[in-house]
Amino acid sequence: MPEVIPTTMRALVLPAPGKFEIQTVPVPQPGDYEVLCKVRAVAICGSDPEILRGDLAGTWPSQYPFTPGHEWAGEVVALGRGVMDLQVGDRVAGQAHKGCGVCKNCLEGRYTICENYGRPESGHRHYGFITPGAYAQYIAISIKSVNKTPDTMTWREGALVDTAGVVMHGLELSGVTPGGTVAVIGPGPIGLIAMRLARALGAARVIAIGRGARLQASRQAGADVLIDFEKTEPVKAIRDATGGIGVDEAIECSGAAGTFRQAVEMVRKGGRVALVGVPPNSVIEPLPFKYIVHNEIAIFGSRANPNASRKVIALIAAKQLRVDDLVTHTFPLEQFADALDTFVNRRGGAIKVVVEPNQ
Repeated sequence: MPEVIPTTMRALVLPAPGKFEIQTVPVPQPGDYEVLCKVRAVAICGSDPEILRGDLAGTWPSQYPFTPGHEWAGEVVALGRGVMDLQVGDRVAGQAHKGCGVCKNCLEGRYTICENYGRPESGHRHYGFITPGAYAQYIAISIKSVNKTPDTMTWREGALVDTAGVVMHGLELSGVTPGGTVAVIGPGPIGLIAMRLARALGAARVIAIGRGARLQASRQAGADVLIDFEKTEPVKAIRDATGGIGVDEAIECSGAAGTFRQAVEMVRKGGRVALVGVPPNSVIEPLPFKYIVHNEIAIFGSRANPNASRKVIALIAAKQLRVDDLVTHTFPLEQFADALDTFVNRRGGAIKVVVEPNQ
């Protein structure tokens, strides 16, 4: 029998900047070309604490009250008008972006940099940032922002599809040299997945740059060489590890001050840099302009995960990309404050923290 959908649900609500609480709110109704999904797992993203603190108020979100959350998996429980390729009961993984569909960038498949960003009347959506998100028992979402997952994929694995897709997009922009060497700066969730994906895409050697427990976790993620930046200068260490040549690609996953320049200086002549980590606005990086020109260093900014979800779903399902071991802690929605504290302060060696609204 079809599931009886309640009229109200529990959701994380931001009533004002810097405040959050669990409230009972109406279950949203799916519009045209939307589905209503029961959220089974939603992972805390590095951008969520900024939103919760109110650091980006007026932009993310543009108004209050608001429900954030965008790294999620769940099941379809109701269909809006015009939905054809999804059915009630389908398992899906969500992604944050839906472009307007008509601007030049959207038509080229680059909908994460939609020219109508922030204009809902154009059809643009950014779930969990300016459009209500997934820290709730149900979410109404465009069919363009969900992808089917197989029954063999767990909800927690599905919640990491968004994260893995961000990495996939960055690596597709920069490329991965078959048989080459990749350096990954920042062994957080993004960086650890980058190490595994780089290997899956053909890298013969992976070098991790970081510190502490997460650097040690890089070994499990497939890193051949670990460089502790608190003990040695990263660029010199990379040059020493590559016979002075440098790596083929450097994937910056931390967004920390100074790492952009390090990434540029650790790649070989003709090397490529992918910027996957998101720095705060205060980070303004001085770069060796002439060095970049004379060595033909290619630099790629990377935003989110356009057209990447189906690829990583296939890799996870085929056991070619492991993500389940990155989920170190889980909490029910009612314990969101504890979940957030665990994530922000890395309690208990936290890497990825998942909230389960319908536990």
